Amino acid sequence: MKIVFFGSSHFAVSSLEVLIKSQHEIACVVTQPDKKKGRHLHISSTDVKDTALVAKLKIFQPEDINSKESIKFLNSLAADIFVVAAYGQIFSPEVLDIPKIMSINVHASLLPRWRGAAPINWAIINGDKKSGITIIYMTRKMDSGPIMLQKEIKIEDIDTSVTLAEKLRSLGAQLLLQALIAIENNGYRLIEQDEDKVIFAPKLRKDIGLIDWKDSAVNIHNQIRGVLPWPGAFTNYRRKLLKIFQAEVLPVFPNHQMQPGEIARVDKEGIVVACGRGFLKINELQLEAARRMPSGDFIIGHNLRTGEILGKSSCTK
Repeated sequence: MKIVFFGSSHFAVSSLEVLIKSQHEIACVVTQPDKKKGRHLHISSTDVKDTALVAKLKIFQPEDINSKESIKFLNSLAADIFVVAAYGQIFSPEVLDIPKIMSINVHASLLPRWRGAAPINWAIINGDKKSGITIIYMTRKMDSGPIMLQKEIKIEDIDTSVTLAEKLRSLGAQLLLQALIAIENNGYRLIEQDEDKVIFAPKLRKDIGLIDWKDSAVNIHNQIRGVLPWPGAFTNYRRKLLKIFQAEVLPVFPNHQMQPGEIARVDKEGIVVACGRGFLKINELQLEAARRMPSGDFIIGHNLRTGEILGKSSCTK
C-alpha cells in the first residue's frame, strides 16, 4: 500500500522504521517544521525528519497541515493510507478524507483512557498499573475514532514516562504492522469507544512539576516518575530550585509529628522527606546551577540538616 507517514517525536520513530523495512511504499513523511531549541537557539529538526533523511524519503514540513497548500500537496500523493503517530497537529475532516482507504493513528494509551497530548505522562502521574497501544480509525474528534487494535502492557513500579515511552514505541510499531496487514486483507473490525470512560491527557505545563509535600508519598513518587523528561519534578531548597529525578516510597518510617516537606533523615543512603502521608527517600537530585547527582554526593557538598523544610517558598524557575 502507498502510505503517507505523519510523526514528529521520538515515539514515532519506531513506527516509521518498521514501515521503511516493510513492503509498503512511503510516499512522503510529514513532520513538524524545524525549530530553534536550547540556550543558543540552534535550529533543530524532529527525530522523525532525521530518520527520514537517512532513508532518503520525501519530507513535508507544513506550518499548518490543514492549509489549502497542504491539502493540495497531500492530494497529489495519491496515498492509500495516512499513518499518524505523535505528529502534533489536529487534522481537519478534509485532510482525513484524502487517503483512498483511511487514516489511522498509533496512540500510546488504552483508549478511551488518556485521550490527548501526554497519555504516557498522565498514566504514570495517575499511578496506573497498565498502559498500552491503541490503533484507531481517525475521525474529526481527537483520539475518539473506533478502535481497530489494542494491546496492553504492565506499568512497573520503577517505570518512568521515559522508560514506558520506550516500551510503547516498540509495541506501537508492532501493532501498526498488524493493522496494515488487516487493512490490506480487509480482515479488521472497528469497535466504538465507550464515551463514559473517557479521560483526557492534556499537554503538560511547567507548574505540574512543582511538588506539594502535603500530598502523599505515593502520589509525589508518581509525579516524579511521570513528569520526566520535562518539566521534571522540583521544589525549593534554601531559595534555590531543587530538581528531583529519582526517589522511592519508604514502607515504614517513624513519624514524629513532622511537617510536610521536613527533612527527616540525611545519610549516604538518601534524603528522607516527610510527606502529607508517608515518607519519600530522594535518591537523585540537582540543585540550581549545579550538576545532577546521587543524593549521597549531594550531602557531601551541602550542609543538609534534619528539620529543614523543603518547598518553604514556591520556586517555578
